Amino acid sequence: MNAIEMSNDGYLLLLHSNEWWKDLERQELEKYVAQSSAWLEQLMASGKVKGGQALARSGVIVSGKSGRNVTDGPFAESKEVVGGYLLLNVETLDEAIAIAKTTPGLEHGRSIEVRPLTNVCPSEARLEELKREEQLATA
Repeated sequence: MNAIEMSNDGYLLLLHSNEWWKDLERQELEKYVAQSSAWLEQLMASGKVKGGQALARSGVIVSGKSGRNVTDGPFAESKEVVGGYLLLNVETLDEAIAIAKTTPGLEHGRSIEVRPLTNVCPSEARLEELKREEQLATA
């Protein structure tokens, strides 16, 4: 197990959306919004959510050396975007997956990405790995 896998600071649910909700009739949308609100309130009451928020459908992507490229985003090539996130207060991946499986949006084709949080940056973990390999090679 590497340092990233060993350090677990919770899980993040990334709520992907392709704006499926634009095609719903008013009653269907009201039902979905009520279901989602009840789902979120239940999770918050259980203490399994640390926080979360919807994300605006606008933004930019900064890339290139010194951030020289700034393009409209967040989804230049894709119609699917991360529409929001929930920061979970659970101990295991199985718990996070179980919560993701109850998301009302799944019935409408939404997908949920479950990601472990870590306090170790992957580049820092790789650097430590390279240092250990060098030490072993010179020992």
